[in-house]
Amino acid sequence: MSGIYLDYNASGLVRPEVQSAMAEALADGGNPNAVHAAGRRARARVETARARVADLVGADPTAVVFSSGGTESNAQAVASAIAAGCERLIVSATEHPCVAEAANASGVPVEILPVDTSGVVDLAWLAGALGRPGRALVAIHHANNESGVIQPIAEAAVLVRAAGGWLHVDAIQTAGKIPVDMRALGADTLTLSAHKLGGPQGVGALISKDGAPIIRTLHGAGQERGLRAGTENVPGIVGFGVSADCAARDLDTALAHAAWRDAAADAVTAAGAIIIGGAAERLPNTLFMAVEGWDSPQQLITLDLQGVMVSAGSACSSGKTKPSKTIMAMGLDHLATGGVRVSGGWGTTREDWQRFAAAWVEAYAKHRARTAERQKADA
Repeated sequence: MSGIYLDYNASGLVRPEVQSAMAEALADGGNPNAVHAAGRRARARVETARARVADLVGADPTAVVFSSGGTESNAQAVASAIAAGCERLIVSATEHPCVAEAANASGVPVEILPVDTSGVVDLAWLAGALGRPGRALVAIHHANNESGVIQPIAEAAVLVRAAGGWLHVDAIQTAGKIPVDMRALGADTLTLSAHKLGGPQGVGALISKDGAPIIRTLHGAGQERGLRAGTENVPGIVGFGVSADCAARDLDTALAHAAWRDAAADAVTAAGAIIIGGAAERLPNTLFMAVEGWDSPQQLITLDLQGVMVSAGSACSSGKTKPSKTIMAMGLDHLATGGVRVSGGWGTTREDWQRFAAAWVEAYAKHRARTAERQKADA
């Protein structure tokens, strides 16, 4: 890829190891539910991948249900919790749209768990809400996809468990970037997505703890232990497994990206940017920044012309000019249309972060100069 790619939170570049493994699986073919030799080879590939994905988050392979991606798996988690008797849903204010919209479409009452000015969920509010009647599903993503702010999941799990609730954790952004242990987090269900790890798009997983009753939302034959009908996407699942294995192997390198990110943050802050969630613990690869008076699309286009690819935040809303839900939830409405998210990954270098910072600082200085000239002319 030409240019500098710093949009891994939207979709990571596919790792070479993944491409090779997927090509081999595609060439071999075979339905994993068939009993002949090709089918058995396909089944072995699927189960090897299942074990690799489970290992990444400290889960049992039998708890992994493959899907078409994080959106489907999050929806299945919400539906399963409701089927298990959850009468109300508590969803964090900065949750990914696929969780928030699944909750809103469920027909079950939804309450919004607020966050503070750093984007961290309010545990005192949660404790009060859990004290009210009705079993609750609590959905808190492990880290926000825009700001990278990491949530106190284990602490929230103590509150949810004491109230007899169900805790769902979207760990799509954290897996492979920081250590993720499902048991230590205390989640009833947890979701992952391959393309955030350097795997292919269109493959995800729902992982449940022992005893969590998962229901199927796609009906048909008995694939995935009867929990997700449809012939398995063998090449995609193989790529998922390899990417999970690589992400676990490269975790120390992923953590080391924080220093490069922080150096870039210092440079843009000195030029006038505000770091969103900068006072909280964040993913090491993520920088979410904003300025007032320079809208996100203009920043993205300017940077893209210089060969630097970043985003305005959630990939589901990039290209749209609506304000950032995350920034607004943090009470920073004046910055909500000026956010830029920079996110590195397995192919990112220190020089990539340096080039981004230099390009943005130069572009912002020119923007401010043009703005000053217009104001002077209008005076």
